[in-house]
Amino acid sequence: MTEKDILEAFRTIAVVGLSSRAERPSFGVSRYMQANGYRIIPVNPNETAVFGEKAYSHLEEVVEAVEIVNIFRRSEFAGEIVRSAIQIGARCIWMQEGVVDQTAAQRAREAGLAVVMDRCILKEHMVLSM
Repeated sequence: MTEKDILEAFRTIAVVGLSSRAERPSFGVSRYMQANGYRIIPVNPNETAVFGEKAYSHLEEVVEAVEIVNIFRRSEFAGEIVRSAIQIGARCIWMQEGVVDQTAAQRAREAGLAVVMDRCILKEHMVLSM
């Protein structure tokens, strides 16, 4: 599944590490994706809500179906997040620029999830939308 296929097929994104601080990359990227028709679900134990959406401490607490799990955490946390994404039945793992974990990516693929690693979802959307 290509990045274009993922962005066309899946519209619900749980953003792990989404911050309400406007200067954080997760804020700007997620705001852009929301403005372009994607449902954003914040996952961050330090937030109560972002963009008017209830924030969850962990992926396992999200009560609706998640299609894309967008990881805005350091690479060392990717394995744990991928385990959670598999557990909740997510369809895709998207690791933002700088987030690389080959073992976690392979585990996700073996579980049937699409994987994008070390790419910015906003940049990919902008390129593919042209």
